[in-house]
Amino acid sequence: MIARLRGTVLEALPNRLVVDVNGVGYLVHVPLSTYDKLNPVEGDGIDLRTHLHIRETAHTLYGFSSDSERDMFLLLIDRVSGIGPTIAMAVLSGMPVENFKSAVVENDVATLSKIKGLGKKTAERIVLELKDKVGVADGWKTASEAIVPSAANDAELALIGLGYKQTEAGKAVKAVFATDPSVSAEDLLRGALRLLNS
Repeated sequence: MIARLRGTVLEALPNRLVVDVNGVGYLVHVPLSTYDKLNPVEGDGIDLRTHLHIRETAHTLYGFSSDSERDMFLLLIDRVSGIGPTIAMAVLSGMPVENFKSAVVENDVATLSKIKGLGKKTAERIVLELKDKVGVADGWKTASEAIVPSAANDAELALIGLGYKQTEAGKAVKAVFATDPSVSAEDLLRGALRLLNS
């Protein structure tokens, strides 16, 4: 699995880049949010978080400027029925990650429906499944209220993304966080996984 690419931009278009990594040119599909943030120019160095999406007919590489963008992409394609990479990329191109989280938490289907390629029914399904099936929206709401430190919130959402229930993920993260409040999100995730698998 290709998780990250660091190289030189050979070609740059708003929805895709070709990145040279030690003589190999990788075609990477990017959302507009990533393109706008990085403003890639041919010859520039670039560092992307990536996800290799494998289907029978194609292996497609998607690139993102931040972990939060990649996490959102994976959450949408893995946890919301009927959402594939194309719609997930449209969501990321249509609004910033934080705005998307707010819309889900506030049941703002109207705002989500304005994203190109996302109809009202799909927007309603995204809100419903992220709130009810996954419990992600509760984590976002807690984070927005600044009750849980961002590292703890990030670790909890990562566990939910791995398939753990929100209640068990929250308990494990809190248990590890209580032992060391200055722990990083990565170490917090590792510690919580050890607890959940012990």
